[in-house]
Amino acid sequence: MRIHIATDHAGLELSHFLIQELTNQGHEVTDHGPAVYDALDDYPSFCINAGLAVVADQRAGIQALGIVLGGSGNGEQIAANKVEGVRAALVWNHSTATLAREHNDANVIAVGARQHTQAEVLSFIEAFIAEPFSNDERHVRRIGKIAVYETTGEVVA
Repeated sequence: MRIHIATDHAGLELSHFLIQELTNQGHEVTDHGPAVYDALDDYPSFCINAGLAVVADQRAGIQALGIVLGGSGNGEQIAANKVEGVRAALVWNHSTATLAREHNDANVIAVGARQHTQAEVLSFIEAFIAEPFSNDERHVRRIGKIAVYETTGEVVA
């Protein structure tokens, strides 16, 4: 699996840990930044670039998911969700990790680096990666409605 990861300064140490762990598990991990710690960094560009890479890979038929990290994960999730085709889910436990994939076909996981231990975050990400989308008709329909709005601005009833 190709994994695209981005963070802000609050998640930089966690990002390095995850890159090493996921690489050791056989994933191809691409780091979208930041390269160095800067308490005043602007995470949106890092997260948007990770989202763009996930969508580009998926559209090219490559299995890919994204990880965005921040102090809370909220801003990073918002930034990633601005990319057409990204469905980023803020995750805080195993249930939200698996449901994001199973029901929403989320392709980016957002996690608060200041909210969890490294081991917890790794376990959320492993659960997220392992969980397939259910392809249940109701979930496909709902995701389709979101995609229509995202690309046309039309709200489908």
